[in-house]
Order: sequence, then structure tokens, then C-alpha cells
Amino acid sequence: MHHGGDSTETTAKPKRSFYAARDLYKYRHQYPQNFKDIRYQNDLSNLRFYKNKIPFKPDGVYIEEVLNKWKGDYEKLEHNHTYIQWLFPLREQGLNFYAKELTTYEIEEFKKTKEAIRRFLLAYKMMLEFFGIKLIDKTGNVARAVNWQERFQHLNESQHNYLRITRILKSLGELGYESFKSPLVKFILHEALVENTIPNIKQSALEYFVYTIRDRRERRKLLRFAQKHYTPSENFIWGPPRKEQSEGSKAPKMPTSPVSGHNSQTSMHKKSKESKNSSSAVHLNSKTMEEKKVAPNEPGEETDRPRAEPSDGAAKPRNSEDCDGENSNSQPDKTINNPIEKKESASPSEKDEEVEKPNKNSENPGNTSSHDDILLQ
Repeated sequence: MHHGGDSTETTAKPKRSFYAARDLYKYRHQYPQNFKDIRYQNDLSNLRFYKNKIPFKPDGVYIEEVLNKWKGDYEKLEHNHTYIQWLFPLREQGLNFYAKELTTYEIEEFKKTKEAIRRFLLAYKMMLEFFGIKLIDKTGNVARAVNWQERFQHLNESQHNYLRITRILKSLGELGYESFKSPLVKFILHEALVENTIPNIKQSALEYFVYTIRDRRERRKLLRFAQKHYTPSENFIWGPPRKEQSEGSKAPKMPTSPVSGHNSQTSMHKKSKESKNSSSAVHLNSKTMEEKKVAPNEPGEETDRPRAEPSDGAAKPRNSEDCDGENSNSQPDKTINNPIEKKESASPSEKDEEVEKPNKNSENPGNTSSHDDILLQ
């Protein structure tokens, strides 16, 4: 089943999904092969919906009615499967074929439209409350809502909502609120791994939610946090290879000759010369170790490009019961077995950053002009 675990998840070792890695790689890199995304938009239907000009289809309900009358109606929000694609549009087709894909031009227009952004943030707050979470400030920090116990229990048992969270996170990034993702994902990881209030969500959080975040350093922080609290620790498969394995693979390369600069030096004291050579060799070995410590190894994280290929023709993405529009819909498809994230003390070097070359604009703080009157309502 896509997105999520079950009661056996605590005993069975999780597996990486090739389709999840591929889907989220495309998202983070702005859909590099999306030739359909021409700059002129069909009819700006997503923006018009958020301007309260047209209702969402097929239900025929306007955004103002959704925000005012559906808020707090958890039965409606749970069982209606066509609104989510309109509230959180993406540059990919969902399962509600009445909903239109975003294009880059519509995104630009949306971000410039204050009433659309205001309603978008209200929609985000409405869905957070549905999950038992509240937005507490204009930087995206979240906390438990008053109704958290009841809603977390529901969230732990309704795994189609994990699809919705993935869509919400993606849409936040598209419409200028990339910086809101990390606080939400960190909160979910804390509740799942530390508080154990929503344990069934941990697979989706690590396989999907974390990897919607475009800033590689932010993803690494979250993976380190998760690794620290994940149990059993040997089942943590996200992130780069474990340090012990890396050192084992480097063993044959350890003997290194001293650098030629020291060899060419002449000295009256042989001991001094040997000492220089010895310390040089140690320095070089140490430098080699440091460089290799951050060498990219893991397909989903380190090189940021999924390299595994599906080996089984039957391993195709399939859609879940929910029409929430995620295209990476197969959890046990082709898997990528990745070892443990590196130690907390290891930080990505400049060499790491060159591998991915993240989007410089990914941490856009969003449209802060319309924050203050919305977020703390």
C-alpha cells in the first residue's frame, strides 16, 4: 500500500520506493522533463478559484464556502476526495481530472494576488486543524491543536491522509511557502518517533514528507533527527551509508605515500626529515578520510537522483483509494535499500552541495505582506 505503514511496520524492515524517489526528485527539480508546462496558462482556473470567481468541480462549491462552512466539518473533509486538488494545486495531474495543473505563469500570478494567498493560508490552517495541528506564527511553526488527541488517533488510522499531507507540502513549495515545510515535517517526525502518538505515519514521513523539501541541508537535519529517535535503529534506511561501511570500503586505499614536496626537501637531520614525511602521510590520509566521508553514495539523498531501475514489470505506480493526486503511488514497488544516515557531527561540505546544486530560491519566505492578519487568527 502506498504511503504508510501498518501494525507490522515496527517489526518488518522498511524499504525504499523507487517511484517515491523519482516523483520527489522531479518535484524538487522543477519537473525537468515537463514539456507540457508552457508559460501561457489555459484559463488560470486555480487562481480564479482562489479569487472566488469559480467553484471547484465537480462539486460546484466556492472557496469562501469551503473556508467558512467546511472548516471543522471533519466528516466532510475526510470523505470528500475532490476538493484537495483545488485547495493545493500542483504542476502534476491528480485524480480529479476537473482540477487543472499549475503552470509557472499561474504560480507567478498567484503569488502576486493577495486575496489568493490569504485564502491559501486559511486553507492550510483548516487542513492542519483537521489533522490536529495548529499554525502558531508567520514563519510556519506548528504545535498540537486543542483537539490533537482525537485527531492524531484518526490520522494514525487513516493513511490516505498521508497522501494529502504530501500534496499540501508540495503545494506550499510551489506557491511561495517552502519555508513552512520543515517545521511541519519536524513536528510530525517528533510526534511519530518521540511521542509515539502517530507511529503509523513514520514511513510516509521519511519516504515522502522529508523529500518534498528542496533544501538539501534541511533534509539532512530532519534525517539526523529521525535517525536519533528511530527504533529499531538498525532499520533506519534513509540517508547516506553508515560510517563503518564507508571506512571498510576505504581500507585498501589507506596506505598513502608522502607528498613529493616533503620528499624533495634536504635536511642535515635525517630524523627531522622522516618526521616530516610521517606527519605528511598522516595529514594526507586524514584529508582523504575527510573527503571520502562526504562522498555521495545514496541514490535518494546524496546524489539526489534516483538511480535504481524497476526490475519487475508489474511494479508500477498505482493509485490509492483517495483521489488526492499523488503520482508516486506504490510503496513496495521497486525498492532502494539505503543504509544509515551519517553521524550527527558530520555536516555536508561544499563538495556535497555541488552534487545537487539546489534551487537558490527554494527558501522563499513567501508573501509576508498578507501573513500577519491571517496566521494568528
